[in-house]
Amino acid sequence: MTFDFTPTTVDDLDPERRPSFVLALVPVLAVVTFLGIGSALLGLAPHVPLLWSIVFVGAFGRYLGYQWTDLSDGITNGLLMGSQALLILFTIYALIATWVDAGTIPAMMYYGLELLTPTVFLPVTVVLAAVVAFSIGSSWTTVGTLGVAFVGIGAGLGVPAPMTVGAVISGAYAGDKQSPLSDTTNLAAGVTNTSLYDHIHRMRTGTAIAFGLSILGFAALGLRAGGEIPVNRVAEIQTALSGTYDLSVLVFLPLIVTFGLALYGYPALPTLVVGVVAGVCTSILVQGAGFVAAWEVFMNGTAPETGTDLVNELLATGGLTGSAWTITVVVAALSLGGLLEHTGVLAVLADRLSQAVWSSGSLIAGTGLSAILINALTAQQYMSIVLPGLTLRNLYEEFGLDSDELSRAVEAAGTPTGALIPWHAGGVFMASATGVPTLEYAPFYLFGLLSPLVLFAMTLTGRGVPTTDRAERVQTAD
Repeated sequence: MTFDFTPTTVDDLDPERRPSFVLALVPVLAVVTFLGIGSALLGLAPHVPLLWSIVFVGAFGRYLGYQWTDLSDGITNGLLMGSQALLILFTIYALIATWVDAGTIPAMMYYGLELLTPTVFLPVTVVLAAVVAFSIGSSWTTVGTLGVAFVGIGAGLGVPAPMTVGAVISGAYAGDKQSPLSDTTNLAAGVTNTSLYDHIHRMRTGTAIAFGLSILGFAALGLRAGGEIPVNRVAEIQTALSGTYDLSVLVFLPLIVTFGLALYGYPALPTLVVGVVAGVCTSILVQGAGFVAAWEVFMNGTAPETGTDLVNELLATGGLTGSAWTITVVVAALSLGGLLEHTGVLAVLADRLSQAVWSSGSLIAGTGLSAILINALTAQQYMSIVLPGLTLRNLYEEFGLDSDELSRAVEAAGTPTGALIPWHAGGVFMASATGVPTLEYAPFYLFGLLSPLVLFAMTLTGRGVPTTDRAERVQTAD
């Protein structure tokens, strides 16, 4: 994947409109305040505090001397950066609806309840999600398909939904980070001028540690998560599923086609579109749906009447139109990120970071922290990789660090942590697709919490990191 995007640097800014470091902190603190008060204190949907933030940063830009056309360009750049994520969001919502109507997701739930027990469910879930994500190179597709089915299986086994979602997302991001098919993995290698397989190899130890600890954590949770399954719950769910859908092997056709194309190396968006079409065709040919009715599901979602309220709730979807709430949050967040980038706020913060580091270890740790901060401010994992990946590349060379140290830092901290942020594209999607709010699954999203912590711990202990400090760097340069 390639992006025609070059982040603004301090040198690119007009000196008359360049904010000082203290001034650049003003919009950052305002955004944090608005989101904290609006979402956490007042309980508003994130749209509202994001709108407050956009207005504030826009006024800040006008104070610096930017015209409306300049600010509009910033918003446009932010939206362009996230355009693929937006298109994938639209498509996955439609895919989930068509796969429910086709019987694909109901069949995964039915047979999953046959094979799994509460004790092994969570560790098995995290491993299966990692295998699927590694195979197809997409954490979002994994959560939107396998994840939705596993939420239903977990409900039948008495496992709390936040734990199930945490396990699915943990496995999905762990597998995605090590997959040569992943867009973020390729992007991190590309913007840092690192060989793809050098980048994957450099990430391997940290990913393995975080993933291994996650499996142990879910194994421990699994010992007490399910407890005793309510009498006849599994039988009740399976009866409702088999009585509503034809669960023959043919219903797995959309799954086979979609994952087959992904394994063959086709890009995510056309692969998902083919998955939608396969779902519609399966609804018509296997479930007996009419042509118009099948495409109405694509547009408006599903509302099955299985005779069991739990199953009805699990299989209710919004289709393409149901993505509106999620899409509008992401559009607002991307617009805000574009404004912060275009007005030079992020460039000034990155410049101050480059001045503040004193050793190779502090540079790597600072890179990870900057990726997390950019995730929070721009709501886009691509931006969290591109901005530090391009702006700090020369600094890594000055400290004698290989480019794969930079690529590892931006992806270990940037890619998985987005799903922990309620207004981030990843967090919004995961919550909407699974039906579990971000802040509810976040404590159980073990890999997202552990990945940056492992990066910082490895850096602190000096594992595999040269020990060049600022004095040695200056002396070498002289």
